[in-house]
Amino acid sequence: MEPEMGMMNGTMIYWVIFIGTALLSWLVSANLKRKFATYSKIPTEGGMTGRDVAEKMLHDQDIYDVKVQCVEGQLTDHYNPQTKIVNLSRGVYEGANVAAAAVAAHECGHAVQHQTAYSWLTMRSKLVPVVSFASKWVMWVILAGMFLVNTFPGLLLAGIVLFAITTLFSFITLPVEINASKRALVWLEAHSVTSRSTHDKAEGALKAAAYTYIVAALSSLATLLYYIAIYLGRRD
Repeated sequence: MEPEMGMMNGTMIYWVIFIGTALLSWLVSANLKRKFATYSKIPTEGGMTGRDVAEKMLHDQDIYDVKVQCVEGQLTDHYNPQTKIVNLSRGVYEGANVAAAAVAAHECGHAVQHQTAYSWLTMRSKLVPVVSFASKWVMWVILAGMFLVNTFPGLLLAGIVLFAITTLFSFITLPVEINASKRALVWLEAHSVTSRSTHDKAEGALKAAAYTYIVAALSSLATLLYYIAIYLGRRD
């Protein structure tokens, strides 16, 4: 009975973690949307749009081979190092407000990281092909492994390894995102895109976005630990 009770207690602990991270994720997401909605009403100094901010920041860093383009969707902004394109959602691309400026500068921060061979971004980029493969197969392997955990435990172990790769990737993403935000905030202040009264708003918007990555990484870690517990529990 003791091993069974131990496993039940372990499962309860992980369910608590899952519910906790799910709730935290919802709160962080709601906070992000609220802040962006609020800061989107605060104009930038000089009326610079997200596109203006992105192009000027790139040129100030002597980067002329990166294109800035508009993409559909909300908060779909990202930098693609393979194509060297800063993709800005329409609201950011056309918006002349603090939130748009912060996001545009942040994405250009990734372009600067790429240009300067920032170590964490380089590591992250090298992992992309492996993570793409792992993400494609991980859930199928884990589901099959959980059904066959007592007869073919190696299958679940393989799934755990694949999931561990995606978890590692989510944690490597954290310093990449934080550093891009730091570069963005330094540039915004230095070039007076934000003023003394609005700079903290830009910082708040980027911090709210960073929290989503932190919660995602912790959630991935909690899930990984749960799968490991199942694998170890097969011995009981």
